[in-house]
Amino acid sequence: MTRLLVVVALFLGTEIGMTQEKEPTPVRQNPNIDRPISNEGTTSPLVDALQKLVAVYGPITYSNDRPNPYTRIEPWGEAPPGNNSEWGAVTGAEGGPDGVLYVLHRCQSNSCVDRPEAPLVILDTRTGKRLGTFGEGLMAFPHGIHVDFEGNVWTTDTGKGAAPGGHLVRKFSPDGELLMTLGRPGLAGDAPDQFREPTDVVIARDGTLFVTEGHVKNGAHSRLSKLAPDGTLIARYGMTGQGHLQLSAPHAIALDTKGRLFIADRDNNRIMIWDQDGNYIDQWTQFGRPSGIYIDHTDTIYVADSESWGPENPGWKKGIRIGSAMTGQVHYFLEDIEARDFAHSGAEAIGVDRHGNVYGGVVRRQMLERHEPQAEQRTLGATWNTSGGGSGQ
Repeated sequence: MTRLLVVVALFLGTEIGMTQEKEPTPVRQNPNIDRPISNEGTTSPLVDALQKLVAVYGPITYSNDRPNPYTRIEPWGEAPPGNNSEWGAVTGAEGGPDGVLYVLHRCQSNSCVDRPEAPLVILDTRTGKRLGTFGEGLMAFPHGIHVDFEGNVWTTDTGKGAAPGGHLVRKFSPDGELLMTLGRPGLAGDAPDQFREPTDVVIARDGTLFVTEGHVKNGAHSRLSKLAPDGTLIARYGMTGQGHLQLSAPHAIALDTKGRLFIADRDNNRIMIWDQDGNYIDQWTQFGRPSGIYIDHTDTIYVADSESWGPENPGWKKGIRIGSAMTGQVHYFLEDIEARDFAHSGAEAIGVDRHGNVYGGVVRRQMLERHEPQAEQRTLGATWNTSGGGSGQ
């Protein structure tokens, strides 16, 4: 593959020199146009073909072959009580500023409807012992989790039909007290106080909420909602599609220290980067088919890919890719044990504790996995670091 890319690069240089055509229009020239990335200004069929070859095969080989300096432990963590002491589908795991890990799971198998188990579990990150549980009887189809800069725990519930716990965003105190509920229980909609299948939430330092919506593949309501700290809707951005301001079943969201929004646009096999007013900045495909995203205060980005290799993203292995949210470079690849299985598998959710341990929430195999670095790498979430390292807006 390396030789192929060298040959491609030589051909590209020769062909471009011969054609002497104008430079391609930069992708970011007009970020408000909903259209796929193009390469305007290049008319040579040979150049087009070679560029597509590099775009398709170069990133795949590069992203699949990164080193893995972590040790995998699975399953990890004491399971919650009930359900024969087994996890339901684990859909979220995120460390908090107090040093614990909050885990979100679907009670029994893949649903919390009419189940007595608590969907939220607190674990000791040193020992894996269970410290507490909360959220019993509240949720239908828990999906996303986020720990804000004050240590509060936010969850999203995409819903199960008209089950009363669905289509809601909830805020809990660090010890599990319910502080706020946003949305209409069990009622999806487009009113200012409604959500449609909210998949994830992230909170900026000023308290502004950003909620991704639309869990159904090719559904009609993929979007991003921006809300004030009290839950009042400010704006909605995006629609279903493949353009720069479009999404398809956005599955997760994170903030970097510059305040940029990173959206796991899973069904489009890309990460969308927008500003907080819904303007397009960039899009990345080198992290695979993203199901989960986490960014820490050093702007290290962690991306879980649980659906690649099959027909929707052929050639890309499933696993966790770790890199830079500033440059987009992929540094490490934590390959899933079923990386080449066509079935959905491996970590779907992703989180990191303050010791640098990486957690994967596994849905199909219903467990929590942990990846330990070779040496402790103390880190903090981009939005809950209170020591000055994080500055998400």
